[in-house]
Amino acid sequence: MRNPLTNEDKAPVEDFKTATEACARAMSGERELEVTFGTDMPGASGERVRLPMPPRDLDPVEVAKLRGEADSMALKLRHHDSKEHARRAPSGQAAREIFEAMEQARVEALGARAMSGVAGNLEAVLEDRYRRLGYEHMGDRSDATLPEVIRLLAREAMTGEVPPPSARGAVDLWRPWLEPKIGEALEQLDGVAADQSAYAEATRHMITDLDMELGEEGMMDEDSSDSDGDDGGDSEDAADAGARGTTEDGADAEMVPSDMEASDQDGDVEDMDDADMEPGGGDDDPSSPGTPPNTHNVDGAGQARIYRAFTTEYDEVVPADTLCDAEELTRLRALLDQQLSHLQGVIGKLANRLQRKLLAKQNRSWEFDLEEGILDAGRLSRVVTQPLFPLSYKIEKDTEFRDTVVSLLIDNSGSMRGRPITIAAMSADILARTLERCGVKVEILGFTTRAWKGGSSREKWISGGKPQNPGRLNDLRHIVYKSAESPWRHARKSLGLMLREGILKENIDGEALMWAHNRLIARPEDRRILMVISDGAPVDDSTLSVNPGNYLERHLREVIEYVETRSPVELVAIGIGHDVTRYYRRAVTIVDAEQLGGTMMDQLAELFDEDDKQRRSPRRSARRKVA
Repeated sequence: MRNPLTNEDKAPVEDFKTATEACARAMSGERELEVTFGTDMPGASGERVRLPMPPRDLDPVEVAKLRGEADSMALKLRHHDSKEHARRAPSGQAAREIFEAMEQARVEALGARAMSGVAGNLEAVLEDRYRRLGYEHMGDRSDATLPEVIRLLAREAMTGEVPPPSARGAVDLWRPWLEPKIGEALEQLDGVAADQSAYAEATRHMITDLDMELGEEGMMDEDSSDSDGDDGGDSEDAADAGARGTTEDGADAEMVPSDMEASDQDGDVEDMDDADMEPGGGDDDPSSPGTPPNTHNVDGAGQARIYRAFTTEYDEVVPADTLCDAEELTRLRALLDQQLSHLQGVIGKLANRLQRKLLAKQNRSWEFDLEEGILDAGRLSRVVTQPLFPLSYKIEKDTEFRDTVVSLLIDNSGSMRGRPITIAAMSADILARTLERCGVKVEILGFTTRAWKGGSSREKWISGGKPQNPGRLNDLRHIVYKSAESPWRHARKSLGLMLREGILKENIDGEALMWAHNRLIARPEDRRILMVISDGAPVDDSTLSVNPGNYLERHLREVIEYVETRSPVELVAIGIGHDVTRYYRRAVTIVDAEQLGGTMMDQLAELFDEDDKQRRSPRRSARRKVA
């Protein structure tokens, strides 16, 4: 048998690595740049660059992509000033994502204009990126994220290069809407690309033309604004940051006032009538978003502000399998299985442990030493040895195990993109399969928005003259991945939808939580458990730009308070990299998304253990006392 890598095999690969290192140093202008190769995701941090391991056969397509990764990071090191970027970056989340994407387009355009080879390498990276993200299958404008589309349009304006084939259709869907708004601004980018400050100013004007709020300048710190921190390449650049206030390095960047916590205790939340807090607000359809509790906030002038939606006509509750075709769902499910093949065994063992625990609670048991029932043959020896000892009887009984339904509500916001949403999908899949075996019904729900920047709701608000305090200003999208009545095998493919790039957008947690709660309230089971999986506070840039900074968070707190204190639904939350214990009484926070599967199993096992203890009676059946 031939050795895996002989010296002859290694020579071309090592030569390629040496040449790539030298090229990266020369292009970046950093003579001490450290370049490493490995199996981890490509990225850059300071004077260190991490690249994928070159293929042994040096396949030209793979080589071009690897070179493109190296070129992209080297160009950013050379042309990007992180302090200037942080100073000029807008504070609004959606605006910041566009600002990040535009800066990435700028540094790459400078290299592509100067060197045709670099342009080809970057083209290969982009083509692979958008093909993996499924852009070639997108048939609706809202499927493609706006920052990515604007990045490609800026690249086209500065280099003359049309978008890669895989993303061309998605960009063309946006052109008719974007060109009247920012077409002239895009044409001016070529003249200011070499000046980061002037380019940043042009970008800010362009964001304003899109009717997006910039917020204040310089609100980002250097670490959170500079995508060099750990990802620097095209594979996971800053434009992929999520729709909430959490940066890719895990730093908390919530867009709420610093005195928000204190304001929650100022007594400015008026008491609510029971009628106001009734689940669903009179909506009998358990699948509808329902009406959350009315939240009365009083501003400094004493004007009451009630939480509301500017309009609900664009909200939707949709089955997951209607959001993309069956062929793509199959592809996404295969991708999900492939990415987590090494974790499935670990989570599966934990699931088996939970299954044994649940089945043990449902097993039958016996009561002994009774005066009547079935003769206990195991105690007949006592009658022989002690003739005066009476016969002993036993009775078989079922252990009390309440009919139960579990609802998993998964945050489908942009910041869950990558490992968190992948592991959430797989964990939910295995948990549903496990509980189904134990006779516990499970539903899997997701919540996000239909658009990044307010969608049709914001457009209607703008056309209506932009009235003040409009309330929630985005289109809700609540997704049913698996209903409680649907068997796991029918819903298995639907969970792959979470990996589709266009699905994960922004998050309005309060209304989603009430929607999931209303569905459970309509269920006939004796016990109803709601598990929320999230990685941060509610953030919708469109809503927060025209309402108080804690508008969504305060509403979430009041919905949680209602569910925890006035509802029969048992609520538990798991925070991924974000402390959710400040919202939920029963909550746990995990640092690494890979802990999610085990934590979900542990939390459910804990709930069932507590229920067993509460229901266990200290009284025992009457037994014959022997003098």
